[in-house]
Amino acid sequence: MHKPAVCSLYQIQPEWLKTTFPISMNKCLLLDMDGVVLHDNTLIPGADVFLKRIVKNEIDFRFITNYPSQTPADLHNRLASAGVDIPVKHFFTSAMATAAFLSKQEGRKAFVIGEGALTHELYNIGFSITDIDPDIVVVGETKSYNWQMIHKAAVFIKAGARFIATNPDVAGPGGSPACGALCAPIERITGKQPFYIGKPNAFMLRAALNSMNAHTENTLIIGDNMSTDILAGVQAGMETVLVLTGFSKMKDLDRFPFRPNYIFNSLQDVNIV
Repeated sequence: MHKPAVCSLYQIQPEWLKTTFPISMNKCLLLDMDGVVLHDNTLIPGADVFLKRIVKNEIDFRFITNYPSQTPADLHNRLASAGVDIPVKHFFTSAMATAAFLSKQEGRKAFVIGEGALTHELYNIGFSITDIDPDIVVVGETKSYNWQMIHKAAVFIKAGARFIATNPDVAGPGGSPACGALCAPIERITGKQPFYIGKPNAFMLRAALNSMNAHTENTLIIGDNMSTDILAGVQAGMETVLVLTGFSKMKDLDRFPFRPNYIFNSLQDVNIV
């Protein structure tokens, strides 16, 4: 069945919602990366045209990614290698959002399961990384995950350390274990669930908006996943755009009690900014 290039849900929504979310050429943008701009490290056709257009039109934006193991510089290089050069300031990760959250919480000692990108963000807000009486256990993603990490994290959490995790994803590209999978055995041992900072937690979107002095009422989020990108946008009160080049497809919509404001086949078809 042929899918329309754009399905504007304004056509079927009530009049009050049309005035709540006006179309504006002055909007800021939050964009997911994987499934929207890139497949693995390959540019999705037409994504470069869209990105060049919003840069030319001076529309402020952030790429937001749940994966905490890469720095903004790493993400910049990844996109540059695919053929699009975007300044480092436009990249925002769940590690950065986690640091933004913890900067407003009590405690400055953390036991961390994660890579340098996460510890770097915690150092930047004055944290000590330690395995001696930490206030907080922070779990991100790492390929060096092991029995000792699980044991230490569980002991600290049972002793009263708070359990924070960067993102709820259980698997990354190619099925690689992600943060949610790394948290699972710690949850089973302690009986405590972590507080996840990344999408669909609306806090991550608000933290990204704060980084560019933007507000929810004039921001669009563009993503490929109904369970993370679109849900986060709905919970934050933003206009939402689903593109069909990634995880969620049209047939998946009936599983959800909410809808995106717009649906496009791909990023290059997005014509509302």
